[in-house]
Amino acid sequence: MRRLAIIAHYDKDGELGGYVEHFVDALRPFVERVVLVSNGELSPAASETAARIADRVLVRDNSGYDVYAYRDGIWAERDRTGEFDELLLLNTTFYAPVHDFAPSFDAVADPDIDFWGLTEHPEVDPHPYHRSGVMPRHIQSYWIGVRQRMLASKAWDDYWTDMPEIRGYDDAVIHNETRFTEYFEAAGFRSQAVFPASTFPVENATMEAPDLLLDAGCPIVKRRLFFHDPIHFEQHALIGRGVRERMERSGYPMELVWQDLARVARPRDVQSNAGMLEILPDVDAGGAALTGIRVGVLAHIFYEDMTAELLDLADRLPVDYTLIATTPTREKAEAIKAVLATRGRTGDEVRVVESNRGRDISAFLLGCGDVLRSDRFDVIVKVHTKKSPQAHFNQARIFRDHLFGNLFSSPGYAANLLRLFAQHPSLGMVFPAMIHIGYPTLGRAWLSNREPAEELAESLGIAVPFDDLSPVAPYGSMFFARPEALRKLAAAPWRWEDFPDEGEYADGALTHVLERLFAYAAIDEGYHVRTVLNTSLAASSHTALEYKLQEALASLPGELPDQLRYARAIGGTLAAPRSVLMRARLLGRRVVGRNHTTAIIAFRVLNSVRDARRRVSQRRIGRGA
Repeated sequence: MRRLAIIAHYDKDGELGGYVEHFVDALRPFVERVVLVSNGELSPAASETAARIADRVLVRDNSGYDVYAYRDGIWAERDRTGEFDELLLLNTTFYAPVHDFAPSFDAVADPDIDFWGLTEHPEVDPHPYHRSGVMPRHIQSYWIGVRQRMLASKAWDDYWTDMPEIRGYDDAVIHNETRFTEYFEAAGFRSQAVFPASTFPVENATMEAPDLLLDAGCPIVKRRLFFHDPIHFEQHALIGRGVRERMERSGYPMELVWQDLARVARPRDVQSNAGMLEILPDVDAGGAALTGIRVGVLAHIFYEDMTAELLDLADRLPVDYTLIATTPTREKAEAIKAVLATRGRTGDEVRVVESNRGRDISAFLLGCGDVLRSDRFDVIVKVHTKKSPQAHFNQARIFRDHLFGNLFSSPGYAANLLRLFAQHPSLGMVFPAMIHIGYPTLGRAWLSNREPAEELAESLGIAVPFDDLSPVAPYGSMFFARPEALRKLAAAPWRWEDFPDEGEYADGALTHVLERLFAYAAIDEGYHVRTVLNTSLAASSHTALEYKLQEALASLPGELPDQLRYARAIGGTLAAPRSVLMRARLLGRRVVGRNHTTAIIAFRVLNSVRDARRRVSQRRIGRGA
């Protein structure tokens, strides 16, 4: 069968995305001609890709959603339509093919079918948009095939000629999505869905039972499953982890998903919707081979009496590793070397860093920057000696146990964690889930770091959408990572003076900001990140979360979405006024370009303003203001 495909595409940045290229390349064996219609200008790189994968590229203004894009493509190809047996109207709101396209095309080979789609929505009474009447059963408009008898009809011409103005999403649904099937069936044409609504126990299987669709052989997964509101999915009891795991097992190139989501989705939405927390057992679960993986343990050892403890933890790794220790004094370095000698470790390095300003963060980026910029290791493990003497004993202890226990719980656990990198080539970082027992992190872990983090991210060219409440971050700054995932941070020309000295470790300082940017930097490079817990700490974490959530929500009215809106409305009345630093930040945006040097200069300027503000505040306190 000769087919023409009209593909409607929209991207806010004018990009095409590797997932679109992969989809069109896989579709080519079934389609003779491809017309790509972009709602909005394409970037130079996207234009080049579009010219390769499509026979014709139409660029139009971003109006009318995919409905007008389809219409303009149909009209542009009007003279050719008669040459084909079938026209496909497709958009790029899905990842495909998760399964082979062939069975879906074979399922609608009946010549008596006039139009078809992959999925359909059942009838709904009352109509959810009109609040009265019935929303008819309809083929979902992201994929519709139309045969020649219908293409040559007056009904076809009239449908598109008389299409009302599409001013918003609701218009697109009312005037096209829910109308198309009923209109053409009333005109005497026959339709079929490859995956009929009657075979699924939900109204919209693409969003409510995507796992069942995949099990039935559906070749697509809707992109929105990964970045839609997690509270909505929670209310509908949809667990997206199973979809992600099915995609992984199918062989779909998941790096295309993570590269796409890096530009359009907040990391915490992705973490929740895709179920990116791994609770690992303490026994080696087996799987991908670990031989040949080069591991470097980058350890900042300020408390030299903890050297043996860190080595005991690192020795749980299932492969040989190289230790690169950083420390601020020669005396500490000699003590570390003595411990290494007693263990017969001769291939390790001990580096005396210029300063302890910035502690483990500066030692990592400055003291080990050459390691991060090299190809010496496949995976690096960032750790440091942690005592937290400023914290309450139990707070310090639980934070330390949280970090060490969730990275090195046992030899089997460490093997399972490292194996994640062997199993998932697009995995950039693994770190413990956010600590919350004893710490007020839930819903507020940005603290005063968000604005300086946004400034620094913008200057470094990190374009990942920021999370609203708490960033996805390695709190405590210990993690496993691929060095390539952190190149953007490692390439910056940091100075020791950029980092806070002892007594200056307030939120908003560079150390706290970078701690919250590590994962964003990895995601921006096209990698994904995962969090981990061991089984014991997962049990403690879950029971504490369950209790805190119960206490927080018990007195709020309604269901969870209502409760959250109510809580946010109360919180909004208590919001602090806008920062007095806004003028400085606006100035910084005008001055700062997207390169490492100017990024750091801007951060230094902002730190100077903050320091001045802090001194003024201290003087006011001294005057009794």
